[in-house]
Amino acid sequence: MSSPALDIAANRRMKNHSKAVILRRVLWGVGRLFFRFSPRPCFGWRRLVLRCFGAKIGANVNTYPSTWIYFPWNFTAGDWSALGEEAFIYNLGPVTLGEKVTISHRAQLCAGTHDYTLPNLPLIKPPIIIQDQAWICANAFVGPGVTVGTGAIVGAGSVVTRNVEPWAIVAGNPAKFIKKRILKT
Repeated sequence: MSSPALDIAANRRMKNHSKAVILRRVLWGVGRLFFRFSPRPCFGWRRLVLRCFGAKIGANVNTYPSTWIYFPWNFTAGDWSALGEEAFIYNLGPVTLGEKVTISHRAQLCAGTHDYTLPNLPLIKPPIIIQDQAWICANAFVGPGVTVGTGAIVGAGSVVTRNVEPWAIVAGNPAKFIKKRILKT
């Protein structure tokens, strides 16, 4: 049985963003320079720049100049959260970090994909939620529509395409449950 052909021309004709979003993207292209070329210890300055472009940023959130946040207006970070060097937040859809969340070096959160069941592959923007005290380790990938539960750890280099239970440690590609995280007192 033959499947219908993909309609790439239709995909390219689609309007994925409103004129207002396109204007915001242009303005952020300039604003990103104030973020990117700020001195490394200027965390407060980068919080201010992100807030000016619509991000909801809590107190004491640390982002580094090499952190890449695609659409600040689709980004929320709770108090005391941190995004490491070269972390990539591809937030076509909303990305929400709870309090005390760590996104490590070169981790990627991808809140955008295409509906592969339709010939024109329309853009879809499922949200990502990283709950309080979770840790996304270096080089890990969290895909569209995923919720990482409170206190969970996503191991280095892992690929997460399904929700992660609270206080679970997952690792691998695809990420699998390793054990429960227990905090010592």
